[in-house]
Amino acid sequence: MNFIEDLKWRGMVHDMMPGTDEQLKKECTTAYIGFDPTADSLHVGSFAQIMLLKRFQLAGHKPIALIGGATGMIGDPSGKSQERNLLTEALLQKNLDGIRAQLAKFLDFDSKTENAAELVNNYDWMKEYSFLEFIRDIGKHLSVNYMMSKDSVKKRLGSESKVGMSFTEFSYQLVQGFDFYWLNVNKNCKLQMGGSDQWGNITTGTELIRRKNGGDAYALTIPLITKADGGKFGKTEHGNVWLDPERTSPYAFYQFWLNTSDEDAEKFIKVFTLLSKEEIEELIARHREAPHQRVLQRKLAEEVTEMVHSKAELDAAIEASQVLFGKGTAEQLKKMDERTFLSVFDGVPQFQLPKSGFEKGIPVMELLTDKTGIFPSKGELRRTIQGNGLSINKEKVQDQEHLTQINDLISNKYLLVQKGKKNYFLIIAQ
Repeated sequence: MNFIEDLKWRGMVHDMMPGTDEQLKKECTTAYIGFDPTADSLHVGSFAQIMLLKRFQLAGHKPIALIGGATGMIGDPSGKSQERNLLTEALLQKNLDGIRAQLAKFLDFDSKTENAAELVNNYDWMKEYSFLEFIRDIGKHLSVNYMMSKDSVKKRLGSESKVGMSFTEFSYQLVQGFDFYWLNVNKNCKLQMGGSDQWGNITTGTELIRRKNGGDAYALTIPLITKADGGKFGKTEHGNVWLDPERTSPYAFYQFWLNTSDEDAEKFIKVFTLLSKEEIEELIARHREAPHQRVLQRKLAEEVTEMVHSKAELDAAIEASQVLFGKGTAEQLKKMDERTFLSVFDGVPQFQLPKSGFEKGIPVMELLTDKTGIFPSKGELRRTIQGNGLSINKEKVQDQEHLTQINDLISNKYLLVQKGKKNYFLIIAQ
């Protein structure tokens, strides 16, 4: 299956300029996708584009990842209802470094072959370009009428818009169009790819290339990823799901994919994994026979977590899931690092106590009633212990005289109390 056929099967073609498929079949072609450096990490909202570049390179073509150091100073109006805060040069550089490190996990920048990936920053060719030179060399080639016909502009200038659009944002498509022109001239780049909201900006680039030097230029966009229930993809109650493990722990990342609905899992496994058509069709068939086993979600979560993080982080996330859902052991709990531990038990009721009390030891009857109120009475706590329903750090408590001491604390700080099968409480010793 060639690149375009594979994308179509995966549901990843939204718009494509005529001649694109023929160009890709003809020769090793260079294409680029731009990434917005508004943070020092990409999130799963960018992951479809990353996978698009990865598939492109695996198909034998040359990918360029463009970091928008210059365009990031303006702010892309596409899909936005108001103007974005502008970034300083120092903050942009920090963000560029973080994104560069992440992209290197997916694209081969080091090979000696003709399709080795490249990373470019459009600030490098924009920083010396004066405003007068730009409007003379670039602005004269595209009419205001042409620029106003773009959806990203029309929506912001329409009757529903209350904020309008600044000249800064209006000029964004010119700057992005010049990026494509510069890459076309200097890197023989003939294709720009991106999300469907970028079609207007991308075709501005193809038009600029056609008018300035008559070169070949093509465009391809993929659908914006949406969830079947109408919710925004890549968002949780805690905000964005990031690729950076410091922003979204590998455990939380794994859980995000594991909790995908059946309908979304069938779509996402095509977009976000490198599994073949045959493997995916077999998984979908198995899943439809026994949806309760969540074969599709598990495979999706495993593939994506290992690709973004590592096999070791995936194994740790699976172990952490077992701890939360009752199958884990005290040993697994104690070897869990603090970041994962807090991620697993994020949202459970917490109680803070002085660490000094644990140095002498605190009787369990006192700890879980008077000091924390986890149990409303000693009588209820006693009955729970007798019924084998209390665990501390995943170990059953069977002695009402049990003494909790400082060496019981996980990471020298935490005590995990489990009441019954599903009720967790976290005691933090400070």
